[in-house]
Amino acid sequence: MTEKRVTFASKIGIVAAAAGSAVGLGNIWRFPSQTADSGGALFILVYIGCILFFGIPLMMSEFIIGRGSRANSAGAFHKLAPGTQWKWVGRLGVLTGFVIMGFYMVVCGWTLDYMFQSLTGNLHKVTDYTANFNSLIGNPLRQTGWMILFTMLSSFFIISGVKKGIEQSSKIMMPILFLLLIILALRSLFLEGSSAGLLFLFRPDPTHLKPTLFLDAMGQAFFSLSIGMGCMITYGSYFNKNTNLTQTALQVSFLDSLVAILAGIIIFPSAFALTNNPDVITQELVAGGPGLLFITLPELFNQMPLSFFWGSLFFCLLALAALTSTISLMEVVTLYIHEEYHLPRKKSTLLVTVGVILLGIGSSFSSDFFNLMDLASAKVMLPLGGLFISLFVGWYLDRRLVIAQVTNEGSVKLGVTFLKVYIFLLRYIAPLAILAIFIYGLVG
Repeated sequence: MTEKRVTFASKIGIVAAAAGSAVGLGNIWRFPSQTADSGGALFILVYIGCILFFGIPLMMSEFIIGRGSRANSAGAFHKLAPGTQWKWVGRLGVLTGFVIMGFYMVVCGWTLDYMFQSLTGNLHKVTDYTANFNSLIGNPLRQTGWMILFTMLSSFFIISGVKKGIEQSSKIMMPILFLLLIILALRSLFLEGSSAGLLFLFRPDPTHLKPTLFLDAMGQAFFSLSIGMGCMITYGSYFNKNTNLTQTALQVSFLDSLVAILAGIIIFPSAFALTNNPDVITQELVAGGPGLLFITLPELFNQMPLSFFWGSLFFCLLALAALTSTISLMEVVTLYIHEEYHLPRKKSTLLVTVGVILLGIGSSFSSDFFNLMDLASAKVMLPLGGLFISLFVGWYLDRRLVIAQVTNEGSVKLGVTFLKVYIFLLRYIAPLAILAIFIYGLVG
């Protein structure tokens, strides 16, 4: 028998947990590279538009499914659409979360490795940062050890439960994460020559305008908000009846975007202030990915006074951002096993932990396996999940249920126009946008 469903205890806890799910390493390495490659402020403006017109409506849809069912990601569709095949959409979300953890935990382990290198002073002594990173990813046992440690750390918060584990940790970790972001951003801004980086970040640059600007911005908005992997459905099931879903989606999206922009303020001014070759650093910023975080930035930080301190803060920031997202991913799969197979939370968490570690070992020992799971989840599973969620809420769910959830049974006044626009976006605009992301991802 499953325990009685609990809810988050406070509004701060709700926003912190949902924002923690959305915030991840992609905010720090993918957003800056997309901005560098797509016209600076032009990309940021289009990205904000995509958040408003696609990201927030889709996030609200997941909240509606979660709170409307009070069930795990798979059970939610079974409750809201009994006797139909919609249940497979929820199961796809659970599988997607599991697959993502199978390779993402390895990347999260890298953050712990580099944090350890920073704290011990070893990173400061490195002379070849490319070789240093290659020695990590070329050592399967070393990767596996850090991956297991990070997975067990994530599972600790899941075992502790919704209020004492997920909510309490989010209320502590998210403020610390923002404090680290602000400290590092201020340090970056006070570097001599940092203004060139700020100009590069915030000045519209038509020469970098790309035909795929809209698709790139839309894809970043979609993936950044954890859409399609069951996280927001799962957390939405823990919302109380008074939670304003629209307001929460706006707040979470704002915080998620703020993290990405602050990461840009850390990276761009530092990169331009600490290099003698702007063209090379621009290419590295555009390339983004793990190389930006584990090769380019450590080399730049090493040129700062007190590099040991600033490097340690930065990799602590990365580890925190990674942890807040892995907690939500692990909760998706754990809650599914807990409720669908009626196993205790501790046993469910243990099963998920073992499964993730086995996948993580495969990713640590085989880059092909790592890349396969990355591509399958990002290019196929996530877009399909988001597409079906949009269609489910926009077309299948009873309009009265949708309106009741969005308005909290009429206590939240939103207006007829808002509701009509919301349904229109879900029915027509969001599915077309997601299909465009899906096709672009496959052929791009």
